[in-house]
Amino acid sequence: MDPLKQLASQLEHGVVRAWDALTEGWRELSRSSNALTRFTASGRNDNDPPPEFLRWGLLPAETWETAKSVIIRVEIPGMNRDDLDVVVTDTALRIRGERCSEGDQHGRLYHLMERAYGHFERVVPLPYRVDSDGAEISYEHGVLTVILEKSQPTPPRQLTIP
Repeated sequence: MDPLKQLASQLEHGVVRAWDALTEGWRELSRSSNALTRFTASGRNDNDPPPEFLRWGLLPAETWETAKSVIIRVEIPGMNRDDLDVVVTDTALRIRGERCSEGDQHGRLYHLMERAYGHFERVVPLPYRVDSDGAEISYEHGVLTVILEKSQPTPPRQLTIP
């Protein structure tokens, strides 16, 4: 085979493989609902990350159920439990926080920056209505775990028109 045609064929094959990998990655990211979370600067701190830092980060979650509970786990590495604000409604779990860069970034020459810093909010929809009174919450090894009891559905009730 002509070396030029062979090189063209290898190049075409490489481009097709790269495109397939990119589209597969995009499909996976799209399936992850709102795990891709926007981080915004606080506007109140000299240690805010420079504008060239990432403004989007993944906070992946998983939700499952048992007979009586809904369990939510969200990966939020690099935080202290005091930096998180967790609110539950009967249909969603809202997590807010601020991830700060350690130390002063001035004078640093980054070669790789894949971490996002700043304020964030992640809302995880719940598959069932829940009762927040008996909620259990923990944050260990960068994973927030919330266990919520399912609400008992109110059965239909016949109303009488007076």
